[in-house]
Amino acid sequence: MTEIREKVRQFLKRNRMDHESIDIRKECEVFLQDMQNGLNGVKDCLDMLPTYIPMTEDIPSDERVIVMDAGGTNFRVAVVYFDENKKPVIEDFTNHPMPGAGEEVGQDEFFRTVAEYLRPVIHKSNKIGFCFSYPTDILPNGDGKLIRFSKEIRVRDMIGQPVGAGILEALKKAGYTEPKRIVLLNDTVATLLGGKAAYSKVPYDSFIGYILGTGTNTCYIEKGSHIGKLQAAGRNYDTMLINMESGAYGKSPSGKIDREFDETTVNPGQANFEKKISGGYLGGLVHTALKDAAADGLFSETLANAIRNVPTLSTKEADDFLHAPYGDNLLANSCSRDPEEGGKDRTTLYYLIDSLVERAAKLSAVNLSTVIIKTGKGNDPCRPVCITADGSTFYKTKNFKSRVEHYMKIYLNDELGLYHEFVEVKNANLTGSAIAALAKLS
Repeated sequence: MTEIREKVRQFLKRNRMDHESIDIRKECEVFLQDMQNGLNGVKDCLDMLPTYIPMTEDIPSDERVIVMDAGGTNFRVAVVYFDENKKPVIEDFTNHPMPGAGEEVGQDEFFRTVAEYLRPVIHKSNKIGFCFSYPTDILPNGDGKLIRFSKEIRVRDMIGQPVGAGILEALKKAGYTEPKRIVLLNDTVATLLGGKAAYSKVPYDSFIGYILGTGTNTCYIEKGSHIGKLQAAGRNYDTMLINMESGAYGKSPSGKIDREFDETTVNPGQANFEKKISGGYLGGLVHTALKDAAADGLFSETLANAIRNVPTLSTKEADDFLHAPYGDNLLANSCSRDPEEGGKDRTTLYYLIDSLVERAAKLSAVNLSTVIIKTGKGNDPCRPVCITADGSTFYKTKNFKSRVEHYMKIYLNDELGLYHEFVEVKNANLTGSAIAALAKLS
């Protein structure tokens, strides 16, 4: 086993894909500088987008809001209100395919489809909170202009277009004349707001929203005086929720396999960080690594041939193997039936996939650690920073969450004396979107 593990380690090291060479302290310093550049309006990897959503402590009761949640594969619609105890109530929930997932659509079709999804609930409220999980330049009026799509979503002619206005126009064309108002927010912003509402009675020092599912992103609360690009524009705020668009970060260590995989995606050169850690890409990255490992002779001819004949590999299929190396899954079934040969193949596969997951977890820890450092919060262990985390990759990938916590403890807790706590909030995107609409549109 030790010999196989070392062989895998050397393969990853040759290709600059090993987790051991990642220096968390150094990577946090580079990440922090990129954050600062983005806040000051200096062109760099991180957009650091102001959200223009106020941090309200008072959530109105019994006022219904239509909410939409556009994710990597699903488009959810619901009606949300908060009861007299400020508990969220979700009604009329429906789940639909995300337009542009799998098949490219034009912007008119995108907006028409969204308007159709809204049809059954359009009469329930004049306020709409739209959780739009793609890089968007949020405007002071609550609308936002699309910067780019990610997560392999393809919509023609929509970059630079105001998303909310497009939906309202599509509703008008569909015959809905009653005035509606839309506020756009990112899923990490919604997650942060949902977490803050759920844990309003806990004395956390600050709040972070973190998504690691199909894609990845981070949101946090920044001092208005630290946002140079708003100061330069004459806009002064005490605090502001910042949508980092951290999936676009491009200065983390990249290896040969990262570059090979990037060329196979629909957006080469973009979403660099997301392609190393998120569920929409991690399976493809593993697949590229397995093909290179097969060419390097790490597997038996039986498994090498099987890997060459596998057209794609999802993150779930890679994770299925980690959970059950001898189970009924794609990679396990691809191993040689010879006990000795098949056993070596399984062990090699496990070490290789597990090492790439470990790298992803370590990079995630760099992301979150840097944000906590930037906030200047979490110095008191009795008042940690609350990280509301969402996403199947974070919670379901084998050992992922525990590894993120391990690396953050070593650097943040033990070395810097900073403290945090992860929480999970059910339907945070929906409740956070309702809070944003109530706060912004009241």
